[in-house]
Amino acid sequence: MNRLGPFGRVARMPEGSQAAPVEETAVALGNPSSEEFRLAAEVLGKVGLTQYEARAYIALVARGVGDAATLATAAGIPRTSAYKVLESLSEKGYAKPTGGKPILFRPTPPLDVAESLKGAIQEVFESLAQLHRVVGEHGEPQLVYLLSGRDKVVGKIGELLDQSSRTFILTTRQVAELRDDLGKKIQHAVKRGVQVTFVTAPLQRVPEGVEYVARENLLATEVLADGEHALLAAPGLEACGFTDNPILTAHLKQFLEVVLEKGPEAPPA
Repeated sequence: MNRLGPFGRVARMPEGSQAAPVEETAVALGNPSSEEFRLAAEVLGKVGLTQYEARAYIALVARGVGDAATLATAAGIPRTSAYKVLESLSEKGYAKPTGGKPILFRPTPPLDVAESLKGAIQEVFESLAQLHRVVGEHGEPQLVYLLSGRDKVVGKIGELLDQSSRTFILTTRQVAELRDDLGKKIQHAVKRGVQVTFVTAPLQRVPEGVEYVARENLLATEVLADGEHALLAAPGLEACGFTDNPILTAHLKQFLEVVLEKGPEAPPA
């Protein structure tokens, strides 16, 4: 005959018996070599105790009171670690020092610990649930990563260019500088079959194989790679923000599509 043992484990019952006495479980939990002790320590580990702390708390509950040396033996932990472990249990609310020399510790009643944990867990998950509702109402978080320094900004533009497999659109008035900095990367992208488009001021020279759209009064430098990765840099390329958030990249994509649909402007007379 079987019964459901501690922590959901199936325990084998002697033939003819109805249920094991509660004392059997208590004795087993007080024995560091028992399976019940191991399972209890494992569960306590899942709620934030270290292995030594879990073993010490179980031993403390089993004995009712004890000093560091006594509990080290009962819990099967090093004596050199026992006092620090008990101090940590006290800080976490699992034990209380009662004074004396040597200092004695008593366990916080297990059901009191359980109620405290349930309250904390409930509060955390209620906050998470609220965050989940907010995200559901407002869409995905709009994550933007920032870089400062011209070398880092140009390096990031080059990285996006290297990663592109379909399209790469660059809107900038810094075309001469970027053409020199990224020349080889642009050539490699064109050879890979990437459709590279520069939107820049009229009468600018662009690398071979790059589509050119002339636009006046450009300020910021913008990049859209494969319609999925967006970058926006300050006019002097001294700082930029970049993202792969679909909401933000969609906004930039729509803007650039409008620019490209207008076609090239006539150069000034």
